[in-house]
Amino acid sequence: MKNVKIAKRERRHVKIRTRVAGTAEKPRLSVFKSNLYIYAQLINDDASVTIAAASSAKEKGAKAIAATKVGEVLAKAALAKGVKKVVFDRGGFKYTGRVKALADGARKGGLEF
Repeated sequence: MKNVKIAKRERRHVKIRTRVAGTAEKPRLSVFKSNLYIYAQLINDDASVTIAAASSAKEKGAKAIAATKVGEVLAKAALAKGVKKVVFDRGGFKYTGRVKALADGARKGGLEF
């Protein structure tokens, strides 16, 4: 039997994905967080291609600070590829804590949601 908490998050994520899709001009910024790390990708859903990715696996310090750094690193990589606007996909997670910190870091790095 699957964990109820995980099943609820997956249901929320499916619901979000029915409305959110990334294109070449405006890719989807997808977020996943585990207990230890946070991961983010810029995805072009039309071509099924990952444009850029970043994770907190190599970051030191508090989790929220590491998430902000991941957002900034991802924004820098996106701007280098010519991407300025993105669609935010929180992955079924609540928009608070590390997810919000990552989004704020991406905005600080120059991405527009």
